[in-house]
Amino acid sequence: MSCAAFGEALVKATVGNKPGLHTRQQAQSLKDVLFALGPTQPDGISLDPALRLPLATALADYTPDVHEMLAGLDSTYLEHAGRAAPPWEAEGTYRLSVYDTFLRDALLAVSEDPHAYAVLRTADSRHVPRALAAVPRDAKGSAMALPPRKGARVLGVFDGLASMVTDGMGEDDAKAWRATVAQEVAGGLATSGAGTVDTGADLSARWLADFRKVPEEGRFGRLSEQGVDLTRIWLTSRNAGQAAEDLLDEVADSAQSGRLSVDLP
Repeated sequence: MSCAAFGEALVKATVGNKPGLHTRQQAQSLKDVLFALGPTQPDGISLDPALRLPLATALADYTPDVHEMLAGLDSTYLEHAGRAAPPWEAEGTYRLSVYDTFLRDALLAVSEDPHAYAVLRTADSRHVPRALAAVPRDAKGSAMALPPRKGARVLGVFDGLASMVTDGMGEDDAKAWRATVAQEVAGGLATSGAGTVDTGADLSARWLADFRKVPEEGRFGRLSEQGVDLTRIWLTSRNAGQAAEDLLDEVADSAQSGRLSVDLP
């Protein structure tokens, strides 16, 4: 079987008929793939280019799981990370978890393709506004602060992955990679949610409108502020007042923590 054919089979075996909804076998199939990649290559995963976009497509369909694994705060995901721990059912679908190191190695391998990275980044860029929009209006303390901090941390991880990929490129290749990512993230967010009910659509649309005001050459750099920018828009919509400034500082720290959690060369 060619790598292209294997990639097609991978998506078919792991992605369901409805976005984000998976059977136990579909989730287990993706877990098996991630474990097969993880422990066999101690110096990092070398992935055939034909497999990068299919694996990214599969992972993007499990975005809530990828988000929680990268955030590293949900004990259920930690308990189910081992090879012998099967997917579990929650909220009408089967959830997936693997070791954090396996997931990051897989994300880094697929991210060498800017289109694959953009698929994953766009998926999480949709997930974060939905999580913010779901916070009750009367939430206080950690119930208010945790979702934006978690979102910023995960987006920061994606920043760190981008740095790892582009630091190994020549200047022209890195510039082209960044430009492709910025363009495709903006395009993906502009078309996402068409025909669906998306609780974070308004927040996402306002972030995208601000993002598009940035000159093209500065847009990729602006992505590093995404977690803070989304939080600021969200807090403004809630009239959070003075408390917003303290939370924005915490969110900025979380984003930086996410970036630093990725081992830069």
